[in-house]
Amino acid sequence: MAFDANLVTDLARLRAIMGVPGEMAREKTLRRLDKHCRRFIELSPFLCLGSADGEGHADVSPRGDRPGFVRILDDRHLLIPERPGNARVDTLRNVLANPNVGLIFLIPGFEDTLRVNGTARITADVDLLAPSTVDGKAPKLGLVVTVAEAFLHCAKAFRRSRLWQPDAQVDRAIMPSLARIIMEQMAELRQNCGPNDAEVDAADLALEEDYRTELY
Repeated sequence: MAFDANLVTDLARLRAIMGVPGEMAREKTLRRLDKHCRRFIELSPFLCLGSADGEGHADVSPRGDRPGFVRILDDRHLLIPERPGNARVDTLRNVLANPNVGLIFLIPGFEDTLRVNGTARITADVDLLAPSTVDGKAPKLGLVVTVAEAFLHCAKAFRRSRLWQPDAQVDRAIMPSLARIIMEQMAELRQNCGPNDAEVDAADLALEEDYRTELY
């Protein structure tokens, strides 16, 4: 199947097809966090963090915690605590090679989102990280993001997806558990037999225990 037919490869053709943005869309970008951006971040328990390595390979990582977990240091700087994960450190490795990042903040029930673009640095400053302590556990690292752009994004994606609508929620049981999916994928990559039920059950329990004890 050919994917390279009739490609759009220049801005002029892109604009001819998509048109030009209106004044509100064109002029809404801020270079700092105003009171509305600050309040949005204070209410947000979840964001998506986009980054890329030195060769431009892109990645998007979720970050979630109690509302306001991203701390506003001033109107140009944010601190995102690095909580325990799977030790892949994809985002942190990217930032070491390429500091450019993009953030999308979400608030449950809000159909608007806040987008922040800028650059990030990794900090291990104990004093800076201490206010991000939860359950007696301070993060070992954090990302200090310098804001270059901040703007609110409209609700069309949420209206189309109906993401927050109760009748649009999908029963998780419609797919296998995360542990089973990953174990089956690993078996396929290794050309091994898939996991048996006992192995999957043990992995499911281990994952739930990790969620219970290693969130912070």
